[in-house]
Amino acid sequence: MRNRNKVTLQLWVFRMLRRKRFYFSLAFLGFMAYSYEFLKTRMSDEAFIRQLNGNPFGLEATVHHYEKEGRPMRYIEIGYDSLPLIVFIHGAPSSSSFWKGLLQDTQLLRKAKLLAVDRPGYGYSGFGSPEVSVEKQAALIAPILKAKRPLHQTIIVHGSSYGGTVTARLAMDFPDLMDGILLQSSSNKPAAETTYWITYPTSHPFIRWMIPGALRVANAEKLSHATQLKAMADRWERIKSAAIVLHGLDDTLIFPENALFAQARMKNARAVQRIMAPGSGHDLLWTQRGLLIHSLTRLLEQSSTYSKSH
Repeated sequence: MRNRNKVTLQLWVFRMLRRKRFYFSLAFLGFMAYSYEFLKTRMSDEAFIRQLNGNPFGLEATVHHYEKEGRPMRYIEIGYDSLPLIVFIHGAPSSSSFWKGLLQDTQLLRKAKLLAVDRPGYGYSGFGSPEVSVEKQAALIAPILKAKRPLHQTIIVHGSSYGGTVTARLAMDFPDLMDGILLQSSSNKPAAETTYWITYPTSHPFIRWMIPGALRVANAEKLSHATQLKAMADRWERIKSAAIVLHGLDDTLIFPENALFAQARMKNARAVQRIMAPGSGHDLLWTQRGLLIHSLTRLLEQSSTYSKSH
């Protein structure tokens, strides 16, 4: 009797595990189906222009496409060429539409022309096709800065999360193309961040084809972070521009020690300021928007003062 009860219990447990596995698989596939469009996280040229054109200054946004080393690239800009330029580089998974709030900000539009780029693999810059090399990502974005440099005496680059990593690499490899950088919640120190367990199974070839394009690219980048950051570790002294490193003290995705790491290594930067936001995590664009705008304004003022003195 006892053995029969034991067998019955084992069968029940086995059936429950199979049922849970089935429901988990069903929920996972459902999530993929319903989130596919959402996780594209991008806006068409027409929709993006329409949204940005609703500004009180009557400014008209323009979208540009170009190709570099066989990779299609896209960026959008709005504002006057007579003003300084602020370039925004997003994290992952995301696109230039991540910045639409700041691209519409009247305080910034009074002070600068604003430009946001789709990083390789996101938006309309070869969507779904990852480029894990940060060096190559910087080289693909650099033509924008080269084209804009003759038009703007001051160029500031603002990178968020892994966009901050790309921003730092741009400042290392093309130090004369920018006057200031804002590294927001940036991944700077190798292995000083959280990698969620779901990143590993969803990166497996058997499952990867089912994952939305933006998430697929983000996974590929995430698994290469440590290697890419190690390759940058001895290049921080090449940064010459002014820099602000802004990080949330409660950031559990990209740890606060990343800010300390970057600050300590930018020994040849014209000026370095580190700002730690108490009570804030990784979502500074929504929780600390005023601080971001203040930091960008400060970089504009510093660069303007430096240009006049030289």
